[in-house]
Amino acid sequence: MEESKNVTVTGLDIPFWNLVWFMVKLALASIPAMLIIYFIFMFIAMLFGGIFHMLMPPPPM
Repeated sequence: MEESKNVTVTGLDIPFWNLVWFMVKLALASIPAMLIIYFIFMFIAMLFGGIFHMLMPPPPM
């Protein structure tokens, strides 16, 4: 069995513009991910909406 080892990070030395470029790439990569998540939730909402519409009677007039 492997023994666990504790690691403590005390500081990072990342140049500012490298960090800015990383954040820009992260923001651009999040756009397609959010679109995929949006379409998944939209499909689930349409599925449940159709099921509930089928089960609920129309309101009286």
